[in-house]
Amino acid sequence: MILITGATGAIGREVVRGIPDGPAVRIMARRPERVTGAGTAAETVPGDFTDPASLTAALRGVSTVFLVTLPDGEDDAGFLRAARSAGVGHVVKLSAAAVGDSRAQDLITRRQRRNEELLRASGMRWTLLRPRSFMSNTLSWAGSIRSQGVVRALYGDSVNACVDPRDVAEVAVRALTGDGHEGRTYTLTGPEAISAAEQTKLLGELLGRQLLFEELGPGRARAALGARYPADIVEALLESAERGRAGSKTAVGGTVAALLGRPARTFGTWAGDHLDAFAGR
Repeated sequence: MILITGATGAIGREVVRGIPDGPAVRIMARRPERVTGAGTAAETVPGDFTDPASLTAALRGVSTVFLVTLPDGEDDAGFLRAARSAGVGHVVKLSAAAVGDSRAQDLITRRQRRNEELLRASGMRWTLLRPRSFMSNTLSWAGSIRSQGVVRALYGDSVNACVDPRDVAEVAVRALTGDGHEGRTYTLTGPEAISAAEQTKLLGELLGRQLLFEELGPGRARAALGARYPADIVEALLESAERGRAGSKTAVGGTVAALLGRPARTFGTWAGDHLDAFAGR
């Protein structure tokens, strides 16, 4: 049996949709009613990383886990103890590309590193997925694009080899259901490094309207992020943006293409497939 966590997030929901028929699947979610796209044979159960009893129930009979935890929350120690006690043999963990960058010392990346270390030391087999930023992060622009034709973001000329969440999910499904992935760390990028200003221009072309890119300075960005995140997470995100401005997120890798046997999807492809969100349809 495969247990999928994070099933309502950008990657987890695509993993749920992509698991082939055959293996037994259980989905753990804090709010099971929000899980969509699961096959009729999949079992959805309530569970919370802070509730040991719910973890014990969700992990019963499970052999393989797709592990997604929020980097701004507690570490993975409790879940990994419960998984080991339940006899789980293999954990595929969603991490982040920044973990492999020694210059990245922000709070979020340090927590991700710690969680990777906990998994490697757990005694269970492991696979680490380290994606670059998700293309779907640009959905946060949808409201201002629809209402004002404006994108507001930090450092419009910083380029990032962002990746389509569907590609990350497809790699995760391969690791969950196939052989040869144990003990491997996969850094996952898109096929090109693209800036926020370039993404804005491309979205405008697809929408058939001119969009304005408005660059936020650190002060305005801190205020905007502060409306959504705690102060320590805001500072971590700003540190990450500064590293990106210095060129730390430009490298394009071939891992997605090598594992999936096809090129990684471009931002243009992702945007075209999600254009309704920006158009208000």
